[in-house]
Amino acid sequence: MYTPPFFKQDRAASLKFAGERGFGTMCAFDGHKPVASPIPFYLTYAADGTPQAAFHVARHNPLPKLADGAASWLLAVNGPDAYVSPDWYVSPDQVPTWLYQSVHLSGPVRLLSDSELAVQIDTLSEKFESWLLPKTPWTSGKMAAGRLETLKKAIVGLVMTVEEVEGSFKLNQHKSDADYMAIANALGAQAHAGAREIAQLMQDVRPEAFVNETNMLERSAP
Repeated sequence: MYTPPFFKQDRAASLKFAGERGFGTMCAFDGHKPVASPIPFYLTYAADGTPQAAFHVARHNPLPKLADGAASWLLAVNGPDAYVSPDWYVSPDQVPTWLYQSVHLSGPVRLLSDSELAVQIDTLSEKFESWLLPKTPWTSGKMAAGRLETLKKAIVGLVMTVEEVEGSFKLNQHKSDADYMAIANALGAQAHAGAREIAQLMQDVRPEAFVNETNMLERSAP
């Protein structure tokens, strides 16, 4: 991933983002063309601290045939994104751009055993069911055993050993306070949810700029 220094995230921040997001696009190469699938996943860690991304796909998906445990795959994890109009800047002579959060994880992928797949199914559902609290979480135990086993045969479990972590959070960090605040305020006023999410992230990254803005507004008030 091309990442200018202003936007580059460290390994810990990138893994935290990917783990919390839990959804991305897994990409492999079949020798002739890229093969990709959108997947939910969760991060786990080996005894030596190496991160692993666990997921599963339909048995007829072409990805499992490429999981030789040696070739490196890419998992692209994206967050909110938003278009920025040059008209929103305080400074003149700006150009259109796009703000976003993105993390790339890469490494070899291997197939899981049946027992590992069973653990993965429960761990994955537990992760996302926790987002719905106070709803009582769904568990595989709610299913008839025969039905669960039938469905398990229709999927293949896989795990990536994450060897490389790249993160880029492009939030206009290199702009002046005036331009930074102008863009965040403009995005916060947009109807698109992604734009409002980016606006909030910008405030989280540089809160002191918005404190200064609030102080100036208070001083100018009659």
